[in-house]
Amino acid sequence: MHQIPNPRVSHCFGWHGFHLTSDDRFAGTSGESSSYKHGLFDRTIIGIELILGNGEVVWASAAHHRDLFFTAAGSCGSLGVITLLKLELIDAKDYVELEYVPVKSTNEAVEQFRCYQEDDSVEYMDGIMYSMNSGVVMLGRLTNKSTHRIQRFDRATDAWFYMHAEDMLKHVDGKGATYKEEIPIRSYLFRYDRGVFWSGLRAFKYFVTPFNRLTRFLLDPLMYSRTMVHALHRSGLASRTIIQDYSVPYDAAEEFVKWTDERTGIWPLWLCPVKSAPLDERSFSQGNNIKDDILLDVGIWDMGPDDARAFIKLNRDFETKVAELGGMKCLYAHAYYTEQEFWDIYDEKRYMEVRRRYHAESLPSVYDKVKVDLQGVAGGVRVDRRESWQEWAHQQFWSTWPMGGLYGVASATKGLFFESDFLLKK
Repeated sequence: MHQIPNPRVSHCFGWHGFHLTSDDRFAGTSGESSSYKHGLFDRTIIGIELILGNGEVVWASAAHHRDLFFTAAGSCGSLGVITLLKLELIDAKDYVELEYVPVKSTNEAVEQFRCYQEDDSVEYMDGIMYSMNSGVVMLGRLTNKSTHRIQRFDRATDAWFYMHAEDMLKHVDGKGATYKEEIPIRSYLFRYDRGVFWSGLRAFKYFVTPFNRLTRFLLDPLMYSRTMVHALHRSGLASRTIIQDYSVPYDAAEEFVKWTDERTGIWPLWLCPVKSAPLDERSFSQGNNIKDDILLDVGIWDMGPDDARAFIKLNRDFETKVAELGGMKCLYAHAYYTEQEFWDIYDEKRYMEVRRRYHAESLPSVYDKVKVDLQGVAGGVRVDRRESWQEWAHQQFWSTWPMGGLYGVASATKGLFFESDFLLKK
């Protein structure tokens, strides 16, 4: 019988989500449009095989090495090397019937999520806010029949999904009306891959390139998440790019989105409800602050301030606001906490006990893996030193437009055509 993971390969948080292996998603933080029903990706894992720091191989699950199993989830591979996972599966169908529901505010989007999260026919649910007063909630139902228009998003001639979703609002010509279409299951699961949500638009703006159907078609090979993320990191621009997912309680969603708009003016924003795990089965990355049964993930992806210290402060302000609202941030992305702030949120005692018990103390800790240099903005005094002329020349190269971007594109193009890992998907 044809089956799919429960159905966990639909869009995942952040740019990296499309091409991660299952162990990456378990050890990191990964969720998508069925997470309102099933929770984060680690909730669909029945058991894992790990190689511990002393070379021992163990099988961990809710029944065996329970503490290791739940602490390893979301701990960024800091407890051992995962070599095997056992996943739950559900029956697949040919299409997703996607219903587009227009909303005029984040609060209205939340009300739609509340309404449909108890509807057993709905398997997928997420949304996009294009501004404070314009957005769309999308409801997906698995089906083997096509009774509406069939739409795909995996061909160079197809629209990018977020633009198509906004266009669908034009088909709604009355209060309470919605629009439906069928999407082949694979095309739905990877609907945000081309254009990397809407982040591909930033590349067109950076290179001052016209953004239209023709240019998107011609540049399509470069517009997939794996290639674009590779180019971003090789270009050096990642150091000032905001790539974050923050989850806040439903009741705080409108306040958080408004705060985000006032501080950054970033649009669109991605909305994705996520079901919390029971207290005794929560992954490490959910931390100690979560009290609600379901949270709303808000995906924020765009360029931040050019000044490094201003960029760090903005990210720290986001972390402070989310903690104030009783939410969490996803640890797939850089964390700007001081070490004390980090361990005030995450269970240090439990984590360190598991590290000792399972011989992981020689591995980098999860904080070591996600932290950044705060450059004196917090956590100590910034130490300035005289830079060498080689360092000065290096800095000038990467900060001069468009040198970094051109290098990133050249590196990604080389990988696209000559490195085997880029060809695995095809």
